[in-house]
Amino acid sequence: RGTPRKAGTHWTEPGCQSCTCQGGQVLCDIVSCSVPCSHPLPAPAGGCCPTCMGCLHEGVARAEGDVFSPSDGNCTVCVCLAGNVSCLSPECPPGSCPSPSSADCCSCNPEKCNFRGRMYAHGARFSLDGDDCTTCVCQGGEVECSFTPCPTLDCPQHQRHLGPGQCCSTCRDPPAPAGCFLDDNGVEFPVGQIWSPGDPCELCICQADGSVSCQRTDCVETCPYPIRIPGQCCPDCSAGCTYMGRIFSNNETFPSALDPCLSCICLVR
Repeated sequence: RGTPRKAGTHWTEPGCQSCTCQGGQVLCDIVSCSVPCSHPLPAPAGGCCPTCMGCLHEGVARAEGDVFSPSDGNCTVCVCLAGNVSCLSPECPPGSCPSPSSADCCSCNPEKCNFRGRMYAHGARFSLDGDDCTTCVCQGGEVECSFTPCPTLDCPQHQRHLGPGQCCSTCRDPPAPAGCFLDDNGVEFPVGQIWSPGDPCELCICQADGSVSCQRTDCVETCPYPIRIPGQCCPDCSAGCTYMGRIFSNNETFPSALDPCLSCICLVR
């Protein structure tokens, strides 16, 4: 690379390659790092190998000889020595602690509870004999009892029910609907009632579950000049004929409005 090197010279190229000038040739290989410590620091700027002049513990760089406590050590003390981290926990004598404190470094064995002739471990939860609605807990030699919490009900008071052997009330099923209530006009129809909602071609019925089912009427009978009766869905072909805005009865003869020489008659088809 334009730089003369003497035979036997060793140097490091970018990318952590170790090179040697040997017999007029340059021989290069990736630098092999020997790290004799458990928590080395990353390689310094321009270096290739981690260094043991300090420690990297839980993502935090520690200086040589630094004394610290880990985040979850609970009074554990650690020290950084030559890239190695050594931690020590305090030795605590066995004993009981009716009121354990989180600030204490030593762990303890909470007292058991003697309740109604039975022994319960610290933290044990149990129910009283014959009373499943009361829950008790052993805390440091003392027993605390309370009623079993009940869920919040979303039904009114008159629909709540407490069954035999139950601790909490439940909601009764709402009574079956007596009819169909229409919010738009405030009319309530009994079950089985049939009515038209305003369109003569649509009929609705009140179902037993309080729902409304509607269906449109299909007109089958057709004729060219039917009579349309107000309030009636289908046109009437048997009552006569409607022609040019006028109504004529069956078998009635009348002149054509388009040609006075033509005579028309209304026939049932």
